[in-house]
Amino acid sequence: MAIYGFHASHEQVSPSDLLDAVRLADEAGFAMAMCSDHIAPWSARQGESGFAWSWLGAALQATTLRFGVVNAPGQRYHPAIVAQAIGTLAAMFPGRFWAALGSGEASNEHVTGDRWPRKEIRQQRLRECVDVIRALLNGEEVTHDGLVTVDRARVWSLPAEPPKLIGAAVSVETARWVAEWADGLITVNSPKSKEVLDAYREAGGRGPAAVQVHLSWAPSEEEALATAHDQWRSNVVGPPGSWDFDTMEMFDSVARFVTPEEVAKSVFVSADTSRHADWLRGYADAGFDEVYLHHVGKEQTRFIETFGAKVLPELTTG
Repeated sequence: MAIYGFHASHEQVSPSDLLDAVRLADEAGFAMAMCSDHIAPWSARQGESGFAWSWLGAALQATTLRFGVVNAPGQRYHPAIVAQAIGTLAAMFPGRFWAALGSGEASNEHVTGDRWPRKEIRQQRLRECVDVIRALLNGEEVTHDGLVTVDRARVWSLPAEPPKLIGAAVSVETARWVAEWADGLITVNSPKSKEVLDAYREAGGRGPAAVQVHLSWAPSEEEALATAHDQWRSNVVGPPGSWDFDTMEMFDSVARFVTPEEVAKSVFVSADTSRHADWLRGYADAGFDEVYLHHVGKEQTRFIETFGAKVLPELTTG
């Protein structure tokens, strides 16, 4: 049976309100949580972007949940810093923290002023970072010269057991590639989610498979659709735009043509909680071990309380 968690969207909710939300999610019956790691939102309408690593320490202390974060090492973050951050949280909260590593988006990484590499170069850079981070979490001293440079780095505060390094993939090709090195898979809901999972497993991918599911719920269909369109229309832009656009203005420029009906192709929109339960159950039936629920609205309390009372019991009792 799949485990169901809460996605904490830093791009949409202030850090303090998001901390309240994960506390409530813990009380409501969500078994775990994950969060994004952005320096900018996708749209000015979303309007937030707290620093994930500061927030994660508070969230782990404030709840009993297991947490993960999706991070892009190599440009905005040096891999030695990522390894130190992972090591500290994993040491403070044993068995409760994991990190997913991906190649990132220009909208977050351009702030360094460095050139945004081609996709194949970003993947090469990510693989170097994975190897560096894994070695550092194993207590090794690392020197590395490549697409990233590391000089005699060592992480001194470490957990008894290194946490899992999960591979983030949204395409079949990337899923096959991360299977070479990852301790698990995380993807997002799309018509190809099952293909992504199958590609990962067929390539020898090990460990848990997780999916982040975008949904919009409200007491009425009209409100649920309006919320999804307001908050998530900038996010229906697919690759390569989603990788390469480097400002909110670029996303919003494209999103002005996106209709509510088009958003509903990427977000599960309904006022019917049973319908949401059916959609979510479908990911468990497809073979995903962990399903993270992301309500794309800015207001989270009503969603958490409703899904805790009506949806989670339906999912966890079969």
